[in-house]
Order: sequence, then structure tokens, then C-alpha cells
Amino acid sequence: MKTKQILLVAIAFICTSFSAQAQRGVRIGYIDMEYILENVPEYIEASTQLDGKVQRWKTDIDKKQQEIDLIKLNLANERVLLTKELIEEREEEIKIKEDEMITYQQNRFGSGGDLVIQRRQLVQPIQDQVFNIVQEVAEGKKYDFIFDKSADVVMLFAAKRNDISDIVLRSINRVEKRKEANNKKERKEIDKRDDLSLEEDKEVSKREDENTAKQTAREEIMNERKRIRDSVRAAKKIAYDAKRAQLLEARQRSRDSVQAIRNGTPWPPLPPKENDNNEDATPPEDNDQDNGSGN
Repeated sequence: MKTKQILLVAIAFICTSFSAQAQRGVRIGYIDMEYILENVPEYIEASTQLDGKVQRWKTDIDKKQQEIDLIKLNLANERVLLTKELIEEREEEIKIKEDEMITYQQNRFGSGGDLVIQRRQLVQPIQDQVFNIVQEVAEGKKYDFIFDKSADVVMLFAAKRNDISDIVLRSINRVEKRKEANNKKERKEIDKRDDLSLEEDKEVSKREDENTAKQTAREEIMNERKRIRDSVRAAKKIAYDAKRAQLLEARQRSRDSVQAIRNGTPWPPLPPKENDNNEDATPPEDNDQDNGSGN
């Protein structure tokens, strides 16, 4: 589980690291190791032989278990007739046989048992061959990353066009056919077919590159159209917001004028007089008082 999490984090980091290179297009492919193994004749034959061994091992374990069960049954039936020493001997015999069965089971099916070792020996040569072919395919077709679909990495989606399992499988079969060729003529025929297959692979790769380029161009056009559309929408929204603000301001002025008329206040409001704001202004003289004081 921890390995799976590490691999998922690594993939996320890879995708993030190469997001800046999306303009050129990061090529990611994958293989299905289980599919490849199931279609390699040598692996199928050896795997069948190993399955036969596994069945024999399981049969041996079943026989040992039946023998132990029979001894236990006889002990249960004869317990009342046996002395304490004989009962202990039978129980010791049962324990020895159970330990032998467990040891046999571990040796065959344990984490370091024959099944794991022989399956590893069976798969390892093909895995090495696949690894070398994947290196060649990745360099020849300019893949940036190639993953194994059958590994612990959870692939939530994988486009079939990125599957190079058949290419790897054809390369493995070509090598095996050359080994089986009996003479120079047969090898030439195989090489001729291989050249045709390589040409087909090149054509497929060329078409894939063209499709990728077209897809990238379409995406760029769509992105440009979206950018223009978004900018037009933004400009329209700015104009709409300005017009709406003007309408709200005019509506508010209309409400204020109606309210002022109802209150008897002049509308629009008169500007303040200069003397209203002059604190040092001298009040007008009272002529009547001045005349009265003179009399």
C-alpha cells in the first residue's frame, strides 16, 4: 500500500513538473505485463508446467492432512483403551506430522518458497526482455514515460492509443522466431516480415504524431477562442455594470426629488450662502435705535 502511494505521488509530481511543457506535448505510454506474458508461448508452456507442480504440491499437502486426521480419529476412538504413555506417544506423533506438513507447506507456498522462486525465475527473463524493448520503443517514438498497467499503480483512465503492449509483444515474437529459424533462408524471410512490421509501426507512429499535432492545434484554437470569448464577456460585463450604476444613480436622484417636494424643500438643493459660512460677518446696524439715542 505504501509503495502504491509513493508511485501515485511520483506520477502526480511528474505531471505537475511537465505541465509547463504541455505546449510540445508530453508523451506517456503504458504496457500491460499480464497481457504480454499471456501471449508469449514459452511463458505459457513453462507456466503450465509450474501449475502442474503446484497441483502435485497441493495433493501432497492434502494427503498429509488426511493422514493426520486419520490418526486423530483413531486416537479419539481408542483413547479409553490406551494407557497414558500410549496417548502421549500418539499425540506426539500427531504434532510431529503437523509440524512436517506446515514446514512442507511453507517450503512450497511460503513467501520464500518454491512457488515464488520458480515463478520469479519464469517471469524474470521475459521482464528483462520487455524492459529492453520498452527502452528502444521509448527512444524511437520519443515517449517521456511508460508505465506498467498491471503494476500497483492505479490507472483510472488509459487511452488505448497509448498502449504499446502489442509492439513489445511483436518484438519478443520476432526474436523467438529468429531463434527457431533452421536456415539462412528462413531468417531472411523473418527479417523481411520484420521490416514490413517495422514500417507498419513507423506508419502508425507517424499517424499518431500527426493526430497528436492536430489535437494540439485544435486545443490551441479552442483556447484562443475561449480567451477571446472571455474577454468579450468581460468587456460586456463592465459596460453593463457601468450602465446599471448610472440607472441606479438616476433612480436615486428621482426618489430624492420626490421626497424633497413632499417636504417643501427646494429641489435641487440651493447652494449655501457665503454669509452663512462666515463666522466674522458683522450684523447690520439698527438705524431706529441710533436715531432714538440721538434725540
